[in-house]
Amino acid sequence: MQRRQFLSAGTTLAAGTTAGMPAQSAPAADRQGRMPDEGERHAATWMAFGASDAIWGRRLKAGAQANLALIAQTIAQMEPVQMLVNAQDYDLAARLCGSKVKLLVQDIDDLWMRDTGPVFVKTAGGGLAGVDFNFNGWGRKQSHRHDALVAAFVAGTAGVPLLKSSLVLEGGGIEVDGQGTAIITESCVLNANRNPGVSKAQCEQELHRVLGIDKVIWLPGIAGHDITDGHTDFYARFCAPGVVVAGVDNDRSSPEYAVTQRHLAILRKAADARGRPLQVLRMPGPDEVRPQYESKDFAAGYINFYVCNGAVISAEFGDTRADRNSRALLREQFPGREIVQLNIDAIAAGGGGIHCTTQQQPA
Repeated sequence: MQRRQFLSAGTTLAAGTTAGMPAQSAPAADRQGRMPDEGERHAATWMAFGASDAIWGRRLKAGAQANLALIAQTIAQMEPVQMLVNAQDYDLAARLCGSKVKLLVQDIDDLWMRDTGPVFVKTAGGGLAGVDFNFNGWGRKQSHRHDALVAAFVAGTAGVPLLKSSLVLEGGGIEVDGQGTAIITESCVLNANRNPGVSKAQCEQELHRVLGIDKVIWLPGIAGHDITDGHTDFYARFCAPGVVVAGVDNDRSSPEYAVTQRHLAILRKAADARGRPLQVLRMPGPDEVRPQYESKDFAAGYINFYVCNGAVISAEFGDTRADRNSRALLREQFPGREIVQLNIDAIAAGGGGIHCTTQQQPA
């Protein structure tokens, strides 16, 4: 369950380990919108046909772009897909993605739309807005001159107002149930490389204002272990209000083993914004992956799935037993949706998954 290890020294668990108390909410009039659950109906999925030679290397870049096209084509069978693409990559993207994927020329640095794009919210008036969380390259670890402008471009193209937040965070760092509960890692959002000096209470108040969050369940995460500082969407996901699937690492020698066990303990003691104890399901990663892209940075986690209209798009890693078990769990938790498993090994080798490459625009 690894991500890109841009920082190899000073890997520590974040200090806090208790589930968050109800947020110190701002007055209701200050609430700008509500972030829906990912399973609510989508108008579209946004993606980015990124990956540069400088960041990915030529071989991995080609594989990642082929994976992006596969993900986009699969989702496009269910709902519209809007794909940002650099002008020089337009012809390649058109050839790989096909006619069902709409391409939009826009300068981008990388492919992680979950982190660079806006977080869409439903407003009190029944419309949509996009929240700009001031993407800073995962704590200034990577060049992001173009990606810092993606949120504004997507919101403008979608025809919705852009809401500015005082926080720096990424969409992959926050998981919500659509009913006022969020799961967030301290290692990412409370990190000095994003929000120096910001307390839990201050963070919760701002998340209430822009996303309608009433309760935050804080997980420690691991700071400095990977480029994201421990995004939530590789640790815990809501399948439904009150039901959470938690990623666990079975390798006792891995730094992820201890932290995922701590996350399980926290989640099992936690309640959501409506006071319901969480039902927590374990989702182990594969015991082995295909050798072509295997490396220490390979993000071998099933939990980075994406819920779109009528389907759940998930990874498979060539471990027959583990692939089958993850499929069965998703089928049980998402009845009525097709479970589609894809080989996205090149993207996993780049430190991410299907969820990381997508951002939903609610209907």
